[in-house]
Amino acid sequence: MDLLGRRALVTGGGVRVGRAIALALAGAGADVAVQFHRSRADADAVVAAIESRGRRAVAIPGDLARADVCAPLVERARDELGGLDVLVNSAAVFLPGGLLDTTLEQWESQIAINLRAPFLLSQAFARQHARAGNGRLAKIVNVADARVRRPAADHLAYRLAKAALVHFTQAAARELAPHVTINAVAPGALLPPPGEDAEAFARRVRALVPLQRAGGVEPVVDAVLYLLREDFATGVVLPVDGGEFL
Repeated sequence: MDLLGRRALVTGGGVRVGRAIALALAGAGADVAVQFHRSRADADAVVAAIESRGRRAVAIPGDLARADVCAPLVERARDELGGLDVLVNSAAVFLPGGLLDTTLEQWESQIAINLRAPFLLSQAFARQHARAGNGRLAKIVNVADARVRRPAADHLAYRLAKAALVHFTQAAARELAPHVTINAVAPGALLPPPGEDAEAFARRVRALVPLQRAGGVEPVVDAVLYLLREDFATGVVLPVDGGEFL
């Protein structure tokens, strides 16, 4: 797929990895709808940056913890951009907690945002594309997590949601072919989690990651762009983790 002139929806597109993906898509010539929940100022800044590059952009609010938000979000992005060719499910919530201390509220929020929202958004996107009947290949990329390759007790609800997202990606790839491809990137240590000291994060990364450094957002952006441009890849889950989970 040539991204020039394509229309993309990026969830969580105002901050961190989502922001980098949205800007990279614009840099490749796409128009971008930036979904946000609480980060309006950040999303507006991304929209301004995209428009400064000569591409169309719009910030669309929506709480992905609510099931009834997802399909209308896809419809609005399509209407605002005049069509929709690409969906990147980047929004996520990352909360600590194991079996004994994860609350029902924490469980439900992480399953809703990290798994249910990508499912509902992808469902609406795929149905929209099927109705269009224009023969253009549509693309979905999910942002998963490399840590699901190694089960552990920490962040249990998050891990379970992301593991299910991987399974969903592979199952949906078979169902949606040949008209829609769906792939995933599985990042490792990229940026310090919100609230974590950068030096402490760097020390932990050096101890755990074979390449002894954090990835930053660029490797994930490159992986997303590759999966969007490559038309002979579907059901792929591409680790970008510096070898941490080998």
